[in-house]
Amino acid sequence: MAAGKEIRGKIKSVENTKKITKAMEMVAASKMRKAQDRMRAARPYAEKVRQIAGNLSKANPEYTHPFMEANDGNTAGFVVVTTDKGLCGGLNTNVLRAATNEFKALQASGTGIEVVAIGNKGLGFMNRVGAKVASSVVGLGDTPHLEKLIGPVKVLLDAYTEGRVKSVHLVYTRFINTMKQEAVVQQLLPLTAENLQEGAGGRDWDYIYEPDAATVIDELLLRYVEAQVYQAVAENMASEQSARMVAMKAATDNAGSVIGELKLVYNKTRQAGITKELSEIVAGAAAV
Repeated sequence: MAAGKEIRGKIKSVENTKKITKAMEMVAASKMRKAQDRMRAARPYAEKVRQIAGNLSKANPEYTHPFMEANDGNTAGFVVVTTDKGLCGGLNTNVLRAATNEFKALQASGTGIEVVAIGNKGLGFMNRVGAKVASSVVGLGDTPHLEKLIGPVKVLLDAYTEGRVKSVHLVYTRFINTMKQEAVVQQLLPLTAENLQEGAGGRDWDYIYEPDAATVIDELLLRYVEAQVYQAVAENMASEQSARMVAMKAATDNAGSVIGELKLVYNKTRQAGITKELSEIVAGAAAV
C-alpha cells in the first residue's frame, strides 16, 4: 500500500492548500468591498477636476502654466501603477504589457523612457528589463496615501517643467466590475484639449480669476495631477482585490477537483490491493 500512502499524502497536501486559498479568497472579498467604496468615493472629484482642467485647456488664459505647454524633449515619462503582492491573476501582466507596448512604440521613434514605479511588481519588472527608474514607491498597504505618492511623481513633474521630459503618461488598471478590469494608458501632460476632449466639451471657455490667474491655475493643475494619480492607485487597489478574490476562488475550486480525482484514484488503488490480497488467500487455500 505504498502507493496508497503516497496518494493520501498528496490529498492532505492539496487539502491544506485549499484551506489557504479559501482563507485568502475571504480576506480579498472583505478588502475588495472597502477598496471599491474608497475608489467610488474618489471618482466624482477626479472626474470633475479632470473636466475643469479640460475646460481650462480650451480657454485663453492670461497665464499659461508649464503643464499646458508642449516640450521638445526626447524623453517620455511614465507613472506605472502595479501591486505590491502577487496572486491576483493576470492583473500586473496586463498593465505591464500595455506599458511595454507604449515603450516600444516610443523607442522606435527615438524617444527615451523614464519611469516612476508605484508597486513592487512594477519596480521589479522595470529593473529586469533595464528601464530607467527615476523614482519608486512600494509598500502602500491597503489604503493609498497621497503624501506617499506625490513625492516620487514630482520627479517627473519637475523634469517636465524643466523641459527634459516631453510628456507624462499614467499606466494603471481601471476597475470596471468584480469580474473585469482593464489596463489603461492615459496622458497626464501636456494638458491639451485633444487628450481631454471629454472635459473640454467642444466649447471655448473664459474665466475671471480671483485672486489672480497664476495662483488659481497653479493650484488647480497641481490638484489635477494629484487627483489623477490618487484615483489611478485607488482603481488599481480595487482591481487587485477583485482579481485576487476571483483567482483564489478558482484555485479553491481547482483544489476541490484535484482532491476528488485523487480520492477516486486512491479508492481504485485500495480496491485493487484488497482484491489482490483476497486472490492470494483463495489461491493459497486452494493449494492446501
